[in-house]
Amino acid sequence: MFGVGLPEFAVIAFVAVLVFGPDRLPELAKQAGAMLRHARRFANQARDELRDELGPEYSDLELRDLDPRAIVRKHIVEAMEDAEAEESAPKRRGLRPLGDGEVPPYDVDAT
Repeated sequence: MFGVGLPEFAVIAFVAVLVFGPDRLPELAKQAGAMLRHARRFANQARDELRDELGPEYSDLELRDLDPRAIVRKHIVEAMEDAEAEESAPKRRGLRPLGDGEVPPYDVDAT
């Protein structure tokens, strides 16, 4: 979580106890939790409102999908998968490049 391990979290907790005191710390933790719940509710409401405005085509829309880095990454992965599929696809028989001076086949009935 945010690159904070157990030792860093212990240092943060120790400093918080020193700065705020053990009697005020539970109230501050309660306020921080309420603030996070409020922010999460706000983000979910914004996402739901955006989905409603865009219509049923975007019913599976997530806000992280709007990140430009994620969009580019998604298109690169799709392009790589398409290239792998083309390489693994069986080659069509009978098709070869024309040799020097060779005339391409011509069907009179088809034209």
